[in-house]
Amino acid sequence: MFPSSSPETGRDSWAGAARPGPADPSRGYPPGPRTGPAADDAGERRERGGPRRLRKSGPARRPDDEPADDAVEDEVEPVEVRRPLALTVAGFAALLGVGLVLGAQTAGPGHRLPFAFIIFGVQLLFVLAWTMAMRPPALLLVALLSAGVAAAADAAAVQSEIAGLAPLGYVAVGGFVLGVLGQLVRRVDRVRVTDSLGGTLLIVVGVVAFGTLIVLSRIPAGTQAITVCLTATGAALFVARLTDAVAPWPRLAPQVPRGAAGVVGGAMIGTLVSAVLGSYLVGFTPTSAAVIGLVTAATAVLADLAVGYAEAGRLMAGEPPTMWVARHMQGPLGGFALAAPAAYAMCVLFL
Repeated sequence: MFPSSSPETGRDSWAGAARPGPADPSRGYPPGPRTGPAADDAGERRERGGPRRLRKSGPARRPDDEPADDAVEDEVEPVEVRRPLALTVAGFAALLGVGLVLGAQTAGPGHRLPFAFIIFGVQLLFVLAWTMAMRPPALLLVALLSAGVAAAADAAAVQSEIAGLAPLGYVAVGGFVLGVLGQLVRRVDRVRVTDSLGGTLLIVVGVVAFGTLIVLSRIPAGTQAITVCLTATGAALFVARLTDAVAPWPRLAPQVPRGAAGVVGGAMIGTLVSAVLGSYLVGFTPTSAAVIGLVTAATAVLADLAVGYAEAGRLMAGEPPTMWVARHMQGPLGGFALAAPAAYAMCVLFL
């Protein structure tokens, strides 16, 4: 049977217009069947998934599964300890200590010049070694100026009416200022004047520090203090270098051919030697001699070690090595230079 109503009856007003697209679930129509993963799931899979790489052995894995520290850092090869070199430096430290101790015995009231000449010779060795090792800008200027500062410091230590460090301080300040001004005048070295400040200051202060031994020889018990302190310093440096030649262990740094056993053992042997000397010298006891010997020996050994670290840093920075003899004289000379004002301070403050 046919319907009684016309086909046009009850049709919506938009029936003649374009038919709407497929109904979505929000309009009450059930969603169409899904034949594949949803868009969100596909996006998540695309985010999680990535190009799969094949391992050398085993199943493939994604890049996000790889460990963060795949790269294996190359280990630094330790620098070889050259035994003949360590023995040579040990012998040089012992000879330097013997020379300074014997030179101090020549000093007496009104006879300071022989000891001053010995000190001046050591100061020239210090200037040669440190300028050739550090190579500051205007090397010749710094070397000549440092030699002049050494001569002025020795003259001030001998000729001053009162034995004190004030004249040496004035000489050190004046020498440093002249060194900086001399490099500022030179147009070539003006750019590197900041880099040269540290080197010039170390060399000038080092040569002036040796002058404190002359001042120390002018005060009561000063010659005995020089004997105790410099003997302890020489023994400490000798034992430290000798131990590095035999057993440089444990290594303090791979780039530095020094061992902790030598540093500690050298300071201990230096202290023991000073205590033995204190039992024989007038005005000293084994305890007082051991205290001042410990301070000077430890100071010298640490200064020698610091020179080794500085040399390793220059080599790692790519600077070419300089004169062989100067580089290896630098450590013992620096140790004695730093031990001299330490001996003066311990003698004045402690004895």
